[in-house]
Amino acid sequence: MITFIEGTVVEKHATSVVLNVGGVGYEVFIPLSSYDKLPKESAMCKLLTHDYVREEQHSLFGFITSEERSTFRLLLGVTGIGPKIALGALSGLTVRELRAAIVSGDVKRLSSISGVGKRTAERMVVELKDKIDASDALEALAGTTSGQEDTNAHDALLALEALGYKHEKARAMVERVLKQSKDAVLGVEDIIRKALAG
Repeated sequence: MITFIEGTVVEKHATSVVLNVGGVGYEVFIPLSSYDKLPKESAMCKLLTHDYVREEQHSLFGFITSEERSTFRLLLGVTGIGPKIALGALSGLTVRELRAAIVSGDVKRLSSISGVGKRTAERMVVELKDKIDASDALEALAGTTSGQEDTNAHDALLALEALGYKHEKARAMVERVLKQSKDAVLGVEDIIRKALAG
């Protein structure tokens, strides 16, 4: 298993990059999210990789961040999604947007990804919703909210779970309150009170 690759950038394209590693040229397929962060040609570059081996294919997929790679691997676990569609998903949406769409069950948004139809989008929601952990889910649901609101939402979720609510139910309650609050930054007690009020 090749977990990362580091070398000089020889060529870079929107979907792939060629790295010279000790005199050997490696072609690594990348999403647009990683392409935007690549250094210029002839500069050193380190990519986290996923080594994809099948009978008819042996390819390296590269990512600048661990979040991109972990999301790519999550997507590969969905029935009907291969590396091409998984890369397309990361090229069409940011990691946060993708995770938010999965957590909130936004099938329409997921269907906008090239190669993903409604049925596949529904499978993504069903198969991945529970695989995104609590902190990732809250970050995704909070979207572009402030760091303080992220913290408050996280604390409120933990409090609701301590009160006996299952994680899925507590997360849905917090999500509803955050959506209703719009731009207002709510304290932990406010979120809990509004969540319990229904």
